[in-house]
Amino acid sequence: MIGALFPLLRPALHGLDAEHAHNLTVRALSLMPPRTPPADDSRLAVEAFGRRFPNPVGLAAGFDKGAQAADALLGFGFGFVEVGGVVPKPQPGNPRPRVFRLPRDRAVINRFGLNSAGLDVVADRLRARAGRPGIVGVNIGANKEAVDRLADYVACTGRLAPLVDFVTVNVSSPNTPGLRDLQGEAFLDDLLARVVATRDAASARIGSEKAAILLKIAPDVTLDALDAICATAVRRGVQALVVSNTTVARPASLAETALAGETGGLSGRPLFSASTRMLAETYLRVGDRLPLVGVGGVDSAETAWTKIRAGASLLQLYSALVYEGPGLVGTIKRGLVERMRAEELSSLADVVGRDAKALAREA
Repeated sequence: MIGALFPLLRPALHGLDAEHAHNLTVRALSLMPPRTPPADDSRLAVEAFGRRFPNPVGLAAGFDKGAQAADALLGFGFGFVEVGGVVPKPQPGNPRPRVFRLPRDRAVINRFGLNSAGLDVVADRLRARAGRPGIVGVNIGANKEAVDRLADYVACTGRLAPLVDFVTVNVSSPNTPGLRDLQGEAFLDDLLARVVATRDAASARIGSEKAAILLKIAPDVTLDALDAICATAVRRGVQALVVSNTTVARPASLAETALAGETGGLSGRPLFSASTRMLAETYLRVGDRLPLVGVGGVDSAETAWTKIRAGASLLQLYSALVYEGPGLVGTIKRGLVERMRAEELSSLADVVGRDAKALAREA
């Protein structure tokens, strides 16, 4: 019903400050009872990092930062939901205003700064939904003022890994000073080794299935840095790479020039080209050794299909929901099935990475 009503609700929501509208939406979703989404076409099922996803369309981190509405969101038909980012100690993030809609560009700029209710609150909420169906992961980071950022990631992993299907290590947010520096090879190697060991110990302690460890990277890294990131991820036993986070770049094509100068990470349609090129470059480096989650500018079945051709086994979206509403999830899934039917394909795995070389060359 919310999906059907969204065209009517959108003018009212967009008449509000972007963050206020977002908070109201999450609050409303948190009050909804869990519901079972319609069954997906079996051709959309994806096997990745030990899980069977009913479809490849996931919700990216940042929408449900506090793990308040995961079940309601799964009810919209997402194949999986990633909550967070979460940091150990509660922190307010950057001063408001800190999120801006760019409607003519179908984009968003945010500089939230990993505002978080903190580890205790999120862990309690995830524990409360234990046993419910649906694949849920959590995105983790470090407090802005942390003296030992590695310890922050370890603390989040130890508490949250037993409660979720996957943990995404976020070292690529542009809104926490110095965080992207953690993508450097030496620190990343140590970080991933500690996170994987902590996940293993937490799983052994309570006898739970091991959560997968994912690594989220920026679209702005150099190809030399990408070489090192991919090699380190494979060596340290990461189960998937998420490509990519928001960008600090500002394409010359942006129509909302007055807002383009706002500091923060740009997401949405203008990110599609750069993130898809980075996705394709990543696929060329890891092949079938690691599944990839394609993020950035997914707002239609066509863009979703292109991400898969570039190397994505799974997809995530967020910014497009601001403009298209939750009905977009079903639209993308129907479009993917139509593409598969037209090409007489029985599995999306037949498409993953098939055009990575060509897409990597596209600027």
